[in-house]
Amino acid sequence: MTLRLGYGTNGLTDLRLDDALGLLADLGYDGVGLTLDHMHLDPLAPDLTARTRHVARRLTELGLGVTVETGARYVLDPRRKHGPSLLDPDPGARAARTALLVRAVDVAADLGAHAVHCFSGITPPGTTTDAAWQRLTDALAPVLDAAIRTGIPLAIEPEPGHLLATLADFHHLRTLLGDPEPLGLTLDIGHCQCLEPAPPVDCVKAAAPWLRHVQIEDMRRGVHEHLPFGDGEIDFPPVLEALAATGYGGLTVVELPRHSHAGPELARTSLEFLRSATRATNGATAC
Repeated sequence: MTLRLGYGTNGLTDLRLDDALGLLADLGYDGVGLTLDHMHLDPLAPDLTARTRHVARRLTELGLGVTVETGARYVLDPRRKHGPSLLDPDPGARAARTALLVRAVDVAADLGAHAVHCFSGITPPGTTTDAAWQRLTDALAPVLDAAIRTGIPLAIEPEPGHLLATLADFHHLRTLLGDPEPLGLTLDIGHCQCLEPAPPVDCVKAAAPWLRHVQIEDMRRGVHEHLPFGDGEIDFPPVLEALAATGYGGLTVVELPRHSHAGPELARTSLEFLRSATRATNGATAC
C-alpha cells in the first residue's frame, strides 16, 4: 500500500492558506494537515461556514485530502500557549477548549476530513493525576458526541510533557471512556523516538488498530524537538514500511511547526526524502 503524504499548515504560517494549498498540490502531496488558526481558517472569526466552503472547494479542485488539526498555540488565549486546555482548573476555560474541538469536528465534516486531531494538555500545578484524568474524560464527552454525529474520528495525540504522553496513556484513556468507537490515535513518529520505550517501528505496529492520523518528522531520543528529515536519529525506511503494512489509509503529515520561515523549501525536500525512503523500502522488499 502506498502512503498518502501531507504537510502541516502549522509549518507554512507565513503563507496564505490558498497559496499553501496550491504549493502542496504543485509539489505532489496527497493532502494537508490543516491547523485551525488565526491565519488559516480561523475557527473563531465571522463567516466560518462560508470560509469553510471556500476551503472545501479549493481542496477538491487541487485533489488534496485533509486532516483537521487543533494545535494552534494562541487561538483561544493570546497570552498562554495552548491555553486553556482540557485540563484547566476553571470549568469555563475547559468548556471553551471543548467548544473549539466540537467546532473543529463540524469543520472537518464540512471539509470531508478523515479525522480531527487533538491532545490532552499539561497537568496544571496542584492538580492530582486522578483529577486530571477526570477532567479530560468529562471535557472530551461532547467532542466524542460530535464525532459520532458527524462520523469524523477524533484522533488524540500522545504529547511529551502532557497528561496523555505515551501510547500506554492513550490506552488508559480508552479504558476510562469505555473504548468509544470514534476515539482513535494520532501517532507522531518523532514522539515515538523521543519518549516511547519501544522503537518507532514497534510503536507503529502496536498502534495499528487505532491509527486515525499520523504525523512524521525526525527527532532525537529524549529531546522534544521537531527536526527536518536527516537531522535526527530515526531510520525511516522501516518505519514507512511498517506504516504501509498496517493498511492505514489516512494522511501521514510532515510536522515542522517551528520551521515556517523555510516552509516552502522544507515541504519540497521533505517530500523528496519520504519518496526516496519509500523507494529504498520497496527496493529492499523486492530483493
